Amino acid sequence: MTDLAQFQCIPCRGGEPTLTDEEIARLKPGAPDWVVVEIEGIQRLERLFKFKNFMQALEFTNRVGGLAEEQAHHPAILTEWGKVTVTWWTHKIKGLHRNDFIMAAKTDLLYQPPTS
Repeated sequence: MTDLAQFQCIPCRGGEPTLTDEEIARLKPGAPDWVVVEIEGIQRLERLFKFKNFMQALEFTNRVGGLAEEQAHHPAILTEWGKVTVTWWTHKIKGLHRNDFIMAAKTDLLYQPPTS
């Protein structure tokens, strides 16, 4: 599997098909810590990131926000004390697109796990 983080998002104009189960399985090794969840009938990629405190969680949230702006692809982000949940999906097609796996891999690069 090629490192997905090296790719850029390609704007999705809508009308494109969502990824098939086979395509998801092929891309999943590039984002191994992410899980495919279904919320309101829409498949999404989701991961929980842990931190020592709220400020570290907030700093990570801001880095993910910067990445989202840079790539013009935006996730749902839930920031709480000591944790951040990031959820990627492509709104225009109401499901998963290759861009979501690219962004998951790029998000992983931003994360620095807390040391004990």
